[in-house]
Amino acid sequence: MKRNLEHKKSRFALAVLVASMLALLSVTNSHAEEQNNGVPGDWLSRYMGPRPAGIGGAFVALAGEPTGIVWNPAGLSFMSQNTLHIESSRFYESTSINGLSFAVPGRRFPSVGLTILNLRSGDFEKTNELNEPLGEFNQSDMAFLFSAAKNITHKFAAGANLKIVRQAVDDFDAAGVGLDLGLMYSVLPTVRLGASVLNIGGPTLNLRTMDETYPSEFRGGVAVTFFDGRGLVAAELNHRSGPGTSFYGGTEFWVHRTLALRVGYAAANPSGGFSYRVSPDFRFDYAATDQELGMIHRLGVSYTFGGFFASSQAVPEVFSPLGQQSVTKFNLKANTKGDASSWTLEIVDKSGQVVRYFSGKGVPPAHIMWDGKDETGLALPDGTYKYQLVVVDEYGDELVAHLRTVEITTEGPKGTVPVVTKTATKQ
Repeated sequence: MKRNLEHKKSRFALAVLVASMLALLSVTNSHAEEQNNGVPGDWLSRYMGPRPAGIGGAFVALAGEPTGIVWNPAGLSFMSQNTLHIESSRFYESTSINGLSFAVPGRRFPSVGLTILNLRSGDFEKTNELNEPLGEFNQSDMAFLFSAAKNITHKFAAGANLKIVRQAVDDFDAAGVGLDLGLMYSVLPTVRLGASVLNIGGPTLNLRTMDETYPSEFRGGVAVTFFDGRGLVAAELNHRSGPGTSFYGGTEFWVHRTLALRVGYAAANPSGGFSYRVSPDFRFDYAATDQELGMIHRLGVSYTFGGFFASSQAVPEVFSPLGQQSVTKFNLKANTKGDASSWTLEIVDKSGQVVRYFSGKGVPPAHIMWDGKDETGLALPDGTYKYQLVVVDEYGDELVAHLRTVEITTEGPKGTVPVVTKTATKQ
């Protein structure tokens, strides 16, 4: 009964998503016909962090990290852990964009996030009516995005940004407020759709005598994962009042659990990048985009903690079944978004063969003792073994702990024993 109700909700959510995409597209099309001026806020619309830029900016169906709210605030609902992200993009002519983002996933309460972006140009020469130099000035733009997202069903989420922007040019400055709305739907565990409409009702800025309103913008796309999540392909259409429609696409593949490579195509500009996990919780991102005026380089670092996770730790990490430390204790922890359904802990040898398997229903126990024997009760040879905890919740979502190692040794202590000699002294 519960599955049937969830299935009906999912079908209804998909219908709402498709209808919203069509409706929002028609709104942006009609607005485009009325737009005759420039494109205020172009810097924010074209903004990309290092990971989105690496896959060509096709991020509206992903957005599962703090800066993803720029594309689709609904993506916050698909985050697993608290995340702090800092990034910097270097453009030509000494222009740069720096960003700071922090997001917290929610269970009963909405997921929330804050992103601060700052664009600063290089210096320009200031002159009077007679073209006489009066010094220099620069332009600065800032955007504050306060975000919230909530799952309507397990597969369908909605989110919103309250967007506050400020622009300063020389001695003039102005601020405005706008709204972004986003939807995200998991069609399958490996296929996700996303759509968002940005700049609803503004922001509108007035630096001197004329109002400038950020044009409405629609984004819709799809993301498909493969090879158990190691790879993905994403595509996106972006329609803005004035510039029209652009295509974005890219791919990402984790060639190793610590290294991901990316290639993308962002509105006719090729891009690429990579991520490197310095540690399980610390990630470094880089991307480069080739544009007519030069290369754009983007750097970012992310730190994750808490939230929804699974973790396991062997204590001690080296033990001897024949010594004083005859067993090791696996400390297990898990915090799932839905109620925990089952858990498994696999221990594998260097050839990838499972030598010991623990499992159970519900939440994993606080700890499990292991004596260094296999499933048949035979002692395992000395060596290094890998282990990993996997917890599945009531919705079928998996939380996978970091892969760790434990070592069995039955040898005695290694090394040399120092010999101290005494030199006799004459009385």
